[in-house]
Amino acid sequence: MDITLIPNIKHTDSNNFFLLAGPCSIEGEEMAMRIAEKVLEVTNKLEIPFIFKGSFKKANRSRVDSFTGIGDEKALKILRKVSETFNVPTVTDIHEVSDAEKAAQYVDVLQIPAFLVRQTDLVVAAAKTGKVVNLKKGQFMSPSAMQHAVKKVTDSGNDQVMITDRGTMFGYQDMIVDFRGIPEMRQFAPTVLDITHSLQQPNQTSGVTGGRPEMIETIARAGIVNNVDGLFLETHFDPANAKSDGANMLHLNHLEGLLSNLVAIRKTINNL
Repeated sequence: MDITLIPNIKHTDSNNFFLLAGPCSIEGEEMAMRIAEKVLEVTNKLEIPFIFKGSFKKANRSRVDSFTGIGDEKALKILRKVSETFNVPTVTDIHEVSDAEKAAQYVDVLQIPAFLVRQTDLVVAAAKTGKVVNLKKGQFMSPSAMQHAVKKVTDSGNDQVMITDRGTMFGYQDMIVDFRGIPEMRQFAPTVLDITHSLQQPNQTSGVTGGRPEMIETIARAGIVNNVDGLFLETHFDPANAKSDGANMLHLNHLEGLLSNLVAIRKTINNL
């Protein structure tokens, strides 16, 4: 995947990683614009190519009363407004075949959730839109198995595909990242490390997913050292009151410090 082909992405010659970042869910226009503006300010300063992330709906919820969204079209229009206002590409996840064509009218990258990455019809539908496809590695899948998901995209006539590792299930209520998988998956497609979902603690008895956000920088540093092409993270100015996945989000106030450290590490690695 050549990220320079993603509309509106700001490419640099610094051999930096690229970043997919934003809130878990689009909760409203004001919050989306506020987060996008801050992330763009930081990434412009650090010369990091940036794609704004936001889910237009949340289909994978622990409980039936969990927040699922503000309405598909309303959320998708907010994503388009973010793109037009800040001149940045956007990414959202899709859950049904019918979502592919619908979301493709508003965003630049279609993301296949980890639990759905083996769903052939969904992957093919995303590929056939011609948009960049981001395949989340299933928590239950080996790194080598992702080559088949990538091939579904390329066999559909779309070579704009990337893989995002979001950890592997460890027991019932924890996730781990096997960093041996990064160089393996990079043989198949550009590889991104999700540094917030990989710290989730799912299946809590309360029905609300937990997390360990204090480990975000630890995971991110290891990913950069292992030459990930990009990073994925969810961030919010008030994670404690976010509508979904607040337990493992990065507070927006910590974003610049984290990314500054990671850019310094990447520069060091590039000079070895």
